[in-house]
Amino acid sequence: MAKIPTIRRRDAAATRAAILEAAHQRFLRENYDSVGLRDIAGDAGVDAALISRYFGGKEGLFRETVLHQKEGGAPFQDAKSAAELPAVLAQVVLEDADEDRMRRMEMFIIMLRSASSPRAGAIIRDLVQQQVLEPLTALIDDEHGEMRAHMMLAILMGISVLRTIMKVDRFNADDAEADVCAESFRHLFETALKG
Repeated sequence: MAKIPTIRRRDAAATRAAILEAAHQRFLRENYDSVGLRDIAGDAGVDAALISRYFGGKEGLFRETVLHQKEGGAPFQDAKSAAELPAVLAQVVLEDADEDRMRRMEMFIIMLRSASSPRAGAIIRDLVQQQVLEPLTALIDDEHGEMRAHMMLAILMGISVLRTIMKVDRFNADDAEADVCAESFRHLFETALKG
């Protein structure tokens, strides 16, 4: 009896992950309008038709690239109330792992690089609104919640830029200074919440 050749099944999850990583690297180096699906497909080692199949096209792929991050979501998700938010954010600033902080900064660079594109800009604004500002505003839950949510995002992004891009990072201090630093950040976020 002749041996029947086995058909190798594609690993859809691995293919999807390879496409997302290739897109991440391309959008990190180039703006949205400069990146072609064939470029990404070539980097991922797949046919360009698979990108449309998995993501619906370039816009869908860009959206997924910006959304794609490690489990855990937004850094403020552990706060159950506005009262807990300053301490949670201070802890995030001080205990944020280098690789997590770097990956978020890469996402920020991708968004900055492509924000001038009408299509990418709309996707970015929509995602920031839905994934960060609306949940923060709901958590803050006061008449100035939206403004305060924007302030929190601005503070967190500023700190992140200092630590990852400018390499200004005096926040990894010894235990005694870490407590002072945590209290200072908690106070900063508390002040931004109260206005």
